[in-house]
Amino acid sequence: MGTVKRKLLLITAVMLSILLMISHAPDEIYRSEYSLCIADASNDCSKHNMQWHNKGKDDEYMLGFVEINDQGQMRDRAQMAAILDHYYTVAAQDSLLITVYVHGWQHNASPDDSNVASFSGYLQKLSLVEADLAKRQNRPPRKIAGVYVGWRGQSVEIPGLNLITFWERKSAALDVGYLGITELFLKLEEISNVRNSWSPPIKSRLIIMGHSFGGQAVYGATAQILASRFIDSREHKTVQDDAKGFGDLVVLLNPAFEALRYLPLHDLSNSRCSYFESQRPRLAILTSETDYATKLAFPAGRFMSTMFEAYGTIERTFCSGKHKRELVLNEGDADRTTVGHFDPLISHELTPVLVAESLSIEAYDNIDNIWGLQAPGATTAYGRTALKHLNRTEPRNPYLNIRVSPELIADHGDIWRDEVQEFIRLLVVLAAHDEALDEGGAVAGKGD
Repeated sequence: MGTVKRKLLLITAVMLSILLMISHAPDEIYRSEYSLCIADASNDCSKHNMQWHNKGKDDEYMLGFVEINDQGQMRDRAQMAAILDHYYTVAAQDSLLITVYVHGWQHNASPDDSNVASFSGYLQKLSLVEADLAKRQNRPPRKIAGVYVGWRGQSVEIPGLNLITFWERKSAALDVGYLGITELFLKLEEISNVRNSWSPPIKSRLIIMGHSFGGQAVYGATAQILASRFIDSREHKTVQDDAKGFGDLVVLLNPAFEALRYLPLHDLSNSRCSYFESQRPRLAILTSETDYATKLAFPAGRFMSTMFEAYGTIERTFCSGKHKRELVLNEGDADRTTVGHFDPLISHELTPVLVAESLSIEAYDNIDNIWGLQAPGATTAYGRTALKHLNRTEPRNPYLNIRVSPELIADHGDIWRDEVQEFIRLLVVLAAHDEALDEGGAVAGKGD
């Protein structure tokens, strides 16, 4: 009987191996045409890595694709160069609002991937908000420029069987973050900054977004730069100023990385005892309470891989007097739990407003004033969502780790509901606010 069982196990293992081999997702480049394609009914732009949608309309946007392989390398550097060259050309004439999106597990850059359609819809709605704000503020609108970073987030195509790829795709995403995308991010930031040095009527801005393992990749590429920019945020090293970020805002949605990796930024931002009313968010992490991929599967896998690590207890005291805050946490728990499910580091909660309308353009226009008046422990409604400050950080701390109600994000992939995207858009508008539009272009209240 033992021999029969061994044979059955061997046959099962062989069949599973064959099934995995034949069900592998394509390891190929999807966007192989590098010329600009004007997307309309007469043009099929599905193979083009540079597309211009709704050109000349209020909801126009540009969308570029950059693809990275499993080893964290550009599949073709000419693909990235085509996008950068085009955006450099546009930026010479118009200010840009650039948004980069790095997708997560079970996605890629294929034309039929649902994330491609969802990100396109996000850019289109952002373009409408930007157009309306420009009219209200009597200024030229920024051109909306998107960059979709595709990698092999889906390595097995068969539903159910693809769930076993969670940990090997996490490893691939680490290479994407550490090797593949930092150069792209820095060059896009350069495009933004070059035009800003000319004192344009409205500044260009750069927003970076990542979901799931894409959030891990983005964090891996930006965390050290965020720390450097935070420390370097004192102008001429004599006056304390608003904390700077990478680009203008980094947004991570249901990110799949350890809370322990976030702790240095948490400590850094909490070592500062107050922030000016003009401080904008620089990093926003949004995680659903019911994202079970990062809440349950992640710590189960990390438990096995960290079994022989040595951990201790971390104790922190930040500031003093009325600003005094204390933090005690177990390093092992922080290393086995994702950043969005580790309660000691969560700073805010986002919940739905049941009877509410979408944000008006007047609310978008006034969002910097509303944001600047935050109070410890207060809840502020922003259209169809309400953000509660948990009094674990100073108000206006530029790093937000937000627990999101399942009514807004139901599970790991449910990140495109309009209520959540509306909240993200207001963060983008807030981060993109141009001080030159304020009366006299001055920001009050800053000093030694």
